[in-house]
Amino acid sequence: MKLTKVFALTALAALVSTNALAEKIKVGVMAGPEHEVAEVAAKVAKEKYGLDVEYVLFNDYALPNSAVSSKDLDANAMQHKPYLDKDSQEKGLNNLVIVGNTFVYPLAGYSKKIKNVSELKEGDVVAVPNDPSNLARALILLEKQGLIKLKDNTNLFSTSLDIVENPKKLKIQEVDTSVAARALDDVALAVVNNTYAGQVGLNASEHGVFVEDKDSPYVNIIVARDDNKDSKAIQDFVKAYQTEEVEAEAKKHFKDGVVKGW
Repeated sequence: MKLTKVFALTALAALVSTNALAEKIKVGVMAGPEHEVAEVAAKVAKEKYGLDVEYVLFNDYALPNSAVSSKDLDANAMQHKPYLDKDSQEKGLNNLVIVGNTFVYPLAGYSKKIKNVSELKEGDVVAVPNDPSNLARALILLEKQGLIKLKDNTNLFSTSLDIVENPKKLKIQEVDTSVAARALDDVALAVVNNTYAGQVGLNASEHGVFVEDKDSPYVNIIVARDDNKDSKAIQDFVKAYQTEEVEAEAKKHFKDGVVKGW
């Protein structure tokens, strides 16, 4: 009886010790298809590294960086470097660092009214995301279609004021990034972030009138802080994300509209 009790206590102590040592990480991601992709990374992290990943879901890009900076989150996986740079500058977030790449999610132009940009009429309304980095990205994409000309198409923070030629006198309407896809009933064309396109059942390869080049500089990234970037938990999460399993899940959701960034 005593040996049984000793064994039971020893087993319980081992279990408590193991649970105490189990690594946990809290990561911010966008709700929708990107979250479903990230869940595969969590599964890999648990199986390969014993890392528990808890996701906090967001519906817009305004809060995740501040949450990492203030230690409410350990990391996030929802943006590209131009957005991080602009958001950090505007909010004074000087402790955020890039710890790994995920995917390029190309922007695309969608429409319920046209099949080709040549069908756009003079004065048609074109919706573009209004956050600084995606606005410039959308304008650069419109220039590549020959619809407008920018003062400097290498400026990743161009605005509508930088349009120097607009032959069709298109009305460039800046809308909240999260509702661009839902504006399709009201505009001739909308340039939409892949996250929000996926939330309304659209993907670039099947539904896009035009799609951003796959060599886009806008590769998405995993962001942590300078005080935890080298931790085992963060590094294991990056390794778990950068796997064939996660790439396969991304392609399932986004088809040809996603490119591995590592």
